[in-house]
Amino acid sequence: MKELSLNILDIAENSVKARASLTQILLSETANTLTLTIADDGCGMDAETVRRVTDPFYTTRTTRSVGLGLPLLKLEAEMTDGTLDVVSRHEAEFPDNHGTTVTAVFHTDHIDCPSLGDVVATMTTLIQGHPDTDFLFRHEREGRESVELDTRELRLVLEDVPLDSYEVLQWIDGFLKEAYQ
Repeated sequence: MKELSLNILDIAENSVKARASLTQILLSETANTLTLTIADDGCGMDAETVRRVTDPFYTTRTTRSVGLGLPLLKLEAEMTDGTLDVVSRHEAEFPDNHGTTVTAVFHTDHIDCPSLGDVVATMTTLIQGHPDTDFLFRHEREGRESVELDTRELRLVLEDVPLDSYEVLQWIDGFLKEAYQ
C-alpha cells in the first residue's frame, strides 16, 4: 500500500471483524523511526495462525485465497530495515485477556519508507463504519504535542448521540485536522 493509513484501516477492520470492543491505534515518532501499534481485545489468533499470518497465501477468508494486509505491512517495514511483530492470545486459551497486537517499526530516514497518509480520513472512516466499536487513536511526535482521540470519552460527553451522526463525524474530522496543524 502506498500509505500507512491504508494499512491502519485494513488492520483495524480486521480487529472489528474479530469482535474487538476496543481497537487502539498508536503511532510513535522519534527522530528517525515510526512505530505503529494496533492492539485490540478481539477473539485473538491461535499460535498456528500467528505463525502463518504474514504468509500472503494464507487467509481465513473464504472469499479469496490470499491475505495481503499483514504481509504487505511486513514487507513495507522490512524495506526500511524495520520489523513487524504480531502477538496474539486466543479467547479459547485466554478467556479473560485475549486479543491481538501488531507492531511495525519503520526507519523514516530510509528512501523506501512509505508516507503516513491521511490518518484523519482513516479514523473518521473507521468511526463512521463502526459506530458501536471504540477506538483510541494516539500519535506521539517527538518535540510536538500528541494527537489523541478516544471514542470512549466522546460517548461520555455525547450521551445518546451516535458517533456516526453527520455533526459528530464533522467534529471528529475538524478536531483531528486542527491537531495536526
